[in-house]
Amino acid sequence: MISDESDRFNPRDPKPADAGKPSKSAKRREARKLATQALYQWHMAKHSLNEVEAQFRVDNDFSDVDGAYFREILHGVPAKKVEIDEALKPCLDTPLEELDPVELSVLRLSAWEFMMRADVPYRVVINEGVELAKVFGATDGHKFVNGVLDKLAPRLREAEVRANKR
Repeated sequence: MISDESDRFNPRDPKPADAGKPSKSAKRREARKLATQALYQWHMAKHSLNEVEAQFRVDNDFSDVDGAYFREILHGVPAKKVEIDEALKPCLDTPLEELDPVELSVLRLSAWEFMMRADVPYRVVINEGVELAKVFGATDGHKFVNGVLDKLAPRLREAEVRANKR
């Protein structure tokens, strides 16, 4: 028996304003997906970042995307490309130039998040990178990405990784 009238279901009550809307993490996940594709396009086609961004904003529905995060990634990764690539090299058995361009885009995005977004836990960065590789990469590309990011995390987030191993 319901003891409080306020707990009763009323079908006429409006749904909460945010019902059915994606969460912040879901919007960021979508931003990462689009940013991975945009970084790949930038890498392969050599178009300017502004051209790539404009094309993606026209060609894609950004209603469920954190557009600011997409832009931050898209412009942030190329701005830190040299640092990112230097951080990745010790974690790779293959020269950067020989990596699959999709996996390279995922690795660069993830490395950028390690470096620039301390608010994103390192385990989230790894998980998101692996998921991106599953969606866009080669058949076993996610395993490669996981291995590289597992090596990279302690290099770029040493204290956080150490604290989580206790």
